[in-house]
Amino acid sequence: MVDVGEKPVTRREAIAKASVSMQPETLDLLVNGKHKKGDVLAVARIAGIQAAKKTSDLIPLCHPLMLESVSVELRPDAALPGVRINASCRLSGQTGVEMEALTAVSVAALTLYDMCKSVDRGMIIESVSLLEKRGGKSGEWLREGEGSE
Repeated sequence: MVDVGEKPVTRREAIAKASVSMQPETLDLLVNGKHKKGDVLAVARIAGIQAAKKTSDLIPLCHPLMLESVSVELRPDAALPGVRINASCRLSGQTGVEMEALTAVSVAALTLYDMCKSVDRGMIIESVSLLEKRGGKSGEWLREGEGSE
């Protein structure tokens, strides 16, 4: 694991995204709360938050962090059709939170897939990517043409 002990504590934030494409009928079940497993979007949101908090247990050599804020948003999108997922993680610390944000959107997407696979095995998890990060020695980074959605 990289030694971050000499690095200064700075305010750090990362925002990541993912999407899950699905059949329009599957999306309709989610949007109208008719899925037999309950509120899929709420469960996926909590799963994403929990995943951000457990990132160092999942990713080898990733530092355990004291997150100050984790936000996971799931937005149904009929044009996809599917669900767009954004996660934001913040802390004051000596290392960034990019992996926590990426893990949050990934696990939220996997949770959607798991809960909906009985009605739509053809779902596609895609576009998992970092949108922006702030803080630390490298300062601010923004994916060209995107920013937080």
